[in-house]
Amino acid sequence: MVEQFQKFGEEFHRAGKNGFDAAIRSFGDVNQGLQAIATKVADYQKKALEDGTRTFEKLMGAKSIEQAVEIQAQFAKTAYDTYIAEMSKIGQMYVAVARNAYKPVAQTVDKRAQEATS
Repeated sequence: MVEQFQKFGEEFHRAGKNGFDAAIRSFGDVNQGLQAIATKVADYQKKALEDGTRTFEKLMGAKSIEQAVEIQAQFAKTAYDTYIAEMSKIGQMYVAVARNAYKPVAQTVDKRAQEATS
């Protein structure tokens, strides 16, 4: 009975350590992924600001109302298209972060399930 209790304690300890290690790897993956997303968002914001500044400069040099409207229309279309494309990329990055964060936990659970059936 004591041996069974010791064996149970050892298995419990190993499972806890494996789970903790998986959680640490998972948190590391999430951290890296969120840093990459933050960099992507900052790059997009910088580009959007630069595009807006260039458009404002063009508007200031417009010779007519029609030219100003055309400049603004082109800017709006480009800004919208860029926004949609960037948000799609960022959404894909979030999905990748979730998948990568789940892998260490899933591997640990699968390993424990295989050990339990062995």
